[in-house]
Amino acid sequence: MKKIIITLSIIFGLTILLGFLFLKVYLPMYTNHGETVSVPDLSGYTFDEGVEILSNSGLQYQVSVDSSFSTDEKPLAILKQIPEANSQVKSGRRIYLTLNARNAPMLKMPNLINNPLKNAQEILANMGLERGEIIYVPDIGINVVLGQKYQGVDIKEGAEIPKGARIDLTVGDGLGNQILTVPNLIGMDEIDAEFLILGSSLRIGEKYFVENDTVPSGKVFKQSPTSDMQVKTGELIEIWISKEKF
Repeated sequence: MKKIIITLSIIFGLTILLGFLFLKVYLPMYTNHGETVSVPDLSGYTFDEGVEILSNSGLQYQVSVDSSFSTDEKPLAILKQIPEANSQVKSGRRIYLTLNARNAPMLKMPNLINNPLKNAQEILANMGLERGEIIYVPDIGINVVLGQKYQGVDIKEGAEIPKGARIDLTVGDGLGNQILTVPNLIGMDEIDAEFLILGSSLRIGEKYFVENDTVPSGKVFKQSPTSDMQVKTGELIEIWISKEKF
């Protein structure tokens, strides 16, 4: 009986010793227990810069298939990472990266004409477009959008523009009830005519470039409404301009 007890005690002791060695020595060595790396913050870095940082930290990377787009960041800049910055991970862990698209996705221009300014701004924001300059012109509609421009040119509904584009808005100031006399624009240069139209609290309408044998190129030879007519503030004035022959 004494020998049996001694044998069982030895077996029990060896079992405890082996268990201790397995949990405290072998398992930590096998799993690199305690050897963690702090994930660097990669936001704003370019892809090449981020890869170099991860490599120096002993981490790997994988680019997410889904990309996003931000006008505030460079093309291929890192927008998102998983795990997040400052997370503690094991050396060699793969970090998943979401990159900024190289080119902005194209959107179709909405129709903002006749919308209140507040609504127009919400539409632009919801579509990922930026509101640019607000140009007030005399018109009976106060804070009503009368025109929309992209890069200084009128843009129509449905035209394709890049996400993040700045859209300038022409807006009525609510002072359109005054009666004005249309100035005479015949014979004026295009720029001078536009300046006189705007200076007369009127708005520039369509411009037509037409060949004219008797009028030098760049000169206005027709207008609508005609001069001396009585119109309201903010009325559109169309002009016909002589085009150079080729």
